[in-house]
Formats: sequence, C-alpha cells, structure tokens
Amino acid sequence: MDRIHIYNTLSRKKEVFKPIKEGFVGIYVCGPTVYGDAHLGHAKSYAGFDVVVRYFRYQNYRVRYVQNITDVGHLTDDGDEGEDKLAKQSRLERLEPMEIAEKYTNRYFEDMDRLGLLRPDITPRASGHIPEQIAMIEILIERGHAYESGGNVYFDVTSDPNYGSLSGRNLDEAESGTRIQTAGDKRHPSDFALWKKADDSHIMKWPSPWGVGYPGWHIECSAMSTKYLGESFDIHGGGLENQFPHHECEIAQSSCAHGNDENHPFVRYWMHNNMVTLEGQKMGKSLGNAISLRQFYEGSHDLLSRAWDPQVIRFFLLQSHYRSTTDFSEKALEAAERGFSNFRTNLNDLRRFAESSESDGTRIDVDAVRKDAEQAMNDDFNTARAIAVLITTVKNVRASCNSGSIPPNLDELLGFLDAFAGDVLGILPEPQSESEADSGLTDGLMELIIELRKHARQEKNWKTADTIRDRLDELGIALKDSPAGTEWERKR
Repeated sequence: MDRIHIYNTLSRKKEVFKPIKEGFVGIYVCGPTVYGDAHLGHAKSYAGFDVVVRYFRYQNYRVRYVQNITDVGHLTDDGDEGEDKLAKQSRLERLEPMEIAEKYTNRYFEDMDRLGLLRPDITPRASGHIPEQIAMIEILIERGHAYESGGNVYFDVTSDPNYGSLSGRNLDEAESGTRIQTAGDKRHPSDFALWKKADDSHIMKWPSPWGVGYPGWHIECSAMSTKYLGESFDIHGGGLENQFPHHECEIAQSSCAHGNDENHPFVRYWMHNNMVTLEGQKMGKSLGNAISLRQFYEGSHDLLSRAWDPQVIRFFLLQSHYRSTTDFSEKALEAAERGFSNFRTNLNDLRRFAESSESDGTRIDVDAVRKDAEQAMNDDFNTARAIAVLITTVKNVRASCNSGSIPPNLDELLGFLDAFAGDVLGILPEPQSESEADSGLTDGLMELIIELRKHARQEKNWKTADTIRDRLDELGIALKDSPAGTEWERKR
C-alpha cells in the first residue's frame, strides 16, 4: 500500500503520515461556535475532514474523531476583547445563552447530516469541561508560563521560545498586528487570556481559584483534545483562519503544560482547509456575507435563484482540494449539478447493465482504477483528482456497454465504486428505482416543453403556445404562469 502524504502547516511541506500508535489515528478538528447557522465555509471545512476520516477507515485504520462545540468564551473580536458571541446572540434572540447553544448545535448537526457527514466519535462542549481547563491553567501558572492579574489569567508568550512557529510570526510582528488597544493588565501585548473575570451581568461564569469567570477560547481546545486524544496526538485540523491566533496559542499552552518537544509534539500534523469566497471575499458570519446551508437547501437567499440539493453541494465542495480556495457562484453550482447528474445517470446505467446476462466484453482493470483513485487520496487527500478518476472510468465503461461490449467483471467495478465513491467520498447516489427514474424523465421533459412554450410566447407565436398548454391540459397537466415563471402540476 502506498503511504499517505499530508501537507503539514507546521513544517510547510508534505510529509509521510506515521501514526503515533500503529493502526490508530487520533484526529481533532475545531468545531463551530454555535451562535448562528452553519454556512458554506463551514461545509467546506467539515466535508473535507469528513473525507479524511473516511479514507483512513477505508485504509483499515481505527480512527477516533473528536470535534468540539464552542458554547462559551469565543469573543466577538476572536481575541481577548469584546463580548461572548453566544451572549450577544442571546440578547438579540431574547433567549438564555445555553438555549442559543442548544438551538444552533442541533441545527448544525441537522445541516451536516443532510450533507452526508459522519458524526464525530466524540463531540465535547467547552462548557462541559471547565474543570479540565482550570487544571491546565493551574499547571501553566505553576510552571511560570501564565500569570494572574486582577481576576484574569494570561499566558506569557515570552516564556515560550517556540511561540509563532505555526504562523511564522515573531512577537514583534504579532504586537504590530494587534487590532485593538491592549488590555492594561497584560505584561506583553501578545499575551492571551486563559481565564477572564466575569462581571455581574455575565451569565455564563464559573468559580475558579482566581475568582468567578469563564475560560478563554484557546484553552478550551487544548483541554478537550488532551482529554480524549492524549498529550500528543496525530492530526489537528481547522480552517485557515484558525492558524493564528487560535492554533498558535493552542500549541504554546499545550506544549508548555505537557513539556512537549520535537520528539513528542503536541500535534504531529496540522491540517488547514482554505476558505470559501464570494466575489473574491471570504465568506463568513462575522463579515455578513455568509449564505447559510439552510438557505441553500431552501433557496431562501437573495443570491440564490432556487433550492439546492445537499448532495450537489457536497459534490461541488469536493471538486476543489481542501487547501484551495473555493469561489462560490450559482454557475459553478450548476456545473457541479450537471457533473453529478451525469455521474449518477452513468452509474445507474452500469447497474442495469450488470443485471444483463451478456458479458462478452473486455475485462476492466479494476486494480488500475483503484490505484489511480488511491494515489489521488494519498497525495494530501486530493478529492478533486479522485472524483475525476471515477467520473472518467464510469463514463468510458458506460460507453463500452452501450456499444454492446459489457465487461464480465462489471460487478467488481461496482463493488469498488460502492467502497470508494460511497464510503470514502460520500458521493455515491442511491440506486434509482424505476419509478424514480420515470419521475426524473418526466421532470426533464416538462422542463423542455415549458422552455419551448416560453420561446414561442417570446416570439409572439400565441397559437403554438396555446396549443402546448391545451394539449397538456388534455393529458391532465395544468400550467400556472406567474411573473416568476411557469410551474406545472398534475390535475386531480
């Protein structure tokens, strides 16, 4: 078996994957801050890591996949100032912060389920791991890496000579890049909060050795990943925007608390997915330009002309590499929809050919197809190239079958596709029943007829347009014209 190569953000190069424990992979991915609905950028990240988990399991690794839920401590400026994002949303919706957390956690999983994502093995919540976070902060203070100041506790970045190794920033650059006025109780502008003092108006707060407060955003992931994967584990993933400060701070506090070094690092491989852009700008909730997945599913956003099938969205996202930018447009989605539809049609045709008693064609080299697809995935999980291998294979084999040359081992190919397109990529459509196939044909024919009638009306050929409407009416199909277009329905 060829070895898997992963681009490691920390080393800035592709490295051969070597698990800490033979046959086992521990993966931690930063989950959502649950103060609003998931958008297309979230889908790109979590669909990408979903395939990573699936591929390791396909290669017979035992995987423990941990993805947290941030329900406290993530402030509005993503740093140490501002207010808690959930607290702010709770005021807007007039709900308790934990009601907000419950609401959007449930909606997050519902949206991801529709995309075909596997649920994580463990989904810890920040608010459920306060003791672990306090314990880690106490260790950092004891070892001289953190200090208390007026009820706040900060990590001392000058105590860690490796701070900045992930992002490539040194302390001077980090200080010059500070976007807000530095808190007066910090020793260094780049010191970051491990624990924040809560005032009387703050709802989410807990007792601690430093007074009543709540944890900083960064310490949460260090405490939860350590609890479920150990002080050193294989893969940590997240969006590129998390590289600094979030992941940089995770490395610093975790390494200083556990005494990690090059031979025993906090994380072996750091993976970061790139962003989804809209007209060249990052798509995100904080920027106000995000289209939620629910809006895609319902077609309820101004930039969307209609509802979109979650399977098409998944196919669209996986057609670009996880480290590449994905620029959204409906034209791009339409192209993905056509590609997915063709793949589905060709695959269903192959299933019907496989039921035929005729098999006098040339055998398919399934091992070669498998090798090409696995080589794509072994090269830093290149889903775009893997999908291209499958599409080309299915298209060529279907053409061969149409010409009367049905391979005798077509079932073997379909078995591989079930395992790879289905179990690994999660893009294997369910086999269509005859009624579903007939329904799809009817929809396509009606779309064509309505388009022809529209053209006739534009040409002011009223006779043809009326004839189409009347003949359809005789067949039990009613047309309804409106400013938004023409719809059809069967008459009862």
